[in-house]
Amino acid sequence: MTDALKRLSDEGVAIWLDDLSRKRITSGNLAELIDQQHVVGVTTNPSIFQKAISQGDGYDTQLTDLAARKVTVEEAIRMITTADVRDAADILRPVFDATDGQDGRVSIEVDPRLAHNTRATVAEAKQLAWLVDRPNALIKIPATKAGLPAITETIARGISVNVTLIFSLERYRAVMDAYLEGLEKAKAAGLDLSKIHSVASFFVSRVDTETDKRLDAIGTDEAKALKSKAAVANARLAYQAYEEVFSSDRWNALDKAHANKQRPLWASTGVKDPSLKDTMYVEELVAPNTVNTMPEATLEATGDHGEISGDKVRGSYEQAQADLDALAKIGISYDDVVQVLEDEGVEKFEASWNDLLKSTEAELKRLAPSEG
Repeated sequence: MTDALKRLSDEGVAIWLDDLSRKRITSGNLAELIDQQHVVGVTTNPSIFQKAISQGDGYDTQLTDLAARKVTVEEAIRMITTADVRDAADILRPVFDATDGQDGRVSIEVDPRLAHNTRATVAEAKQLAWLVDRPNALIKIPATKAGLPAITETIARGISVNVTLIFSLERYRAVMDAYLEGLEKAKAAGLDLSKIHSVASFFVSRVDTETDKRLDAIGTDEAKALKSKAAVANARLAYQAYEEVFSSDRWNALDKAHANKQRPLWASTGVKDPSLKDTMYVEELVAPNTVNTMPEATLEATGDHGEISGDKVRGSYEQAQADLDALAKIGISYDDVVQVLEDEGVEKFEASWNDLLKSTEAELKRLAPSEG
């Protein structure tokens, strides 16, 4: 079952689970995945927590206490989600210690409604880091234009960051620049750079979903031949950019101060198109010093029938660029695709957050003590 997962791990790909719930924590399932499936990290988002809270009774005790205290729904969400992240971080602590802080990480996201507000995002990141209070937490900040200076300021304060919602190569380079600037500020402030970590979450499957929709609309044989190539090409060129930035003179100066590289993290790696192999975005993006965060179905599929055949990224850059150039040639605007995806991504995050608010509010009302 786990041979492919072991091979993936041996190739330098950190396997993280894109899911968390209290049941997964208390049942021992998370510990089992770490022990048996090579899982070395966890990512979360509002929709994951919404699903967890609305299913089963795992949160009833805490929700009953919160209802009795008449806390706001926002405070209830923060108490619930940070408790789960803290407990998951404790389970992953041995991995964190064994990897000198590189893995054993659990991510928690700032309120997505703040995506276009730099100051509020930094304040929220500080609050979440304080609430979780674990060295192996990562605070997720979206890579919006307002998010970039927030990433710099959060890193400068010594708080480790998972930069999320990256679609374009241009924005990814800006994210790496924001990280390096944050490290430079942290260094100037006398902070220990070896304790600061970051990953850059580059979204994969959604790029194919949007591009393939446009290719279907064109409908020619030439267009059909380009289907399901954009996402992998985009991610591979992102890795090329990563190699370039983290071998630069600017990086080398930080490296001498024991800074950590910001690893590329492949997010949205569950396949959306049923005609594609369900492990495609795992197999095609094997490269050293990367993270692949997988929904459980993708994790199980990889363990069951994944074919891991070494590094599939380095050496592929020329073909990746040719694939994107071919899309441009038939009228697919790369800039428009990635902008649509970023806009939709922020909207989806906000919608998920609002669903989480509604679910939690309903649970608080259900469990509220009767008056009198």
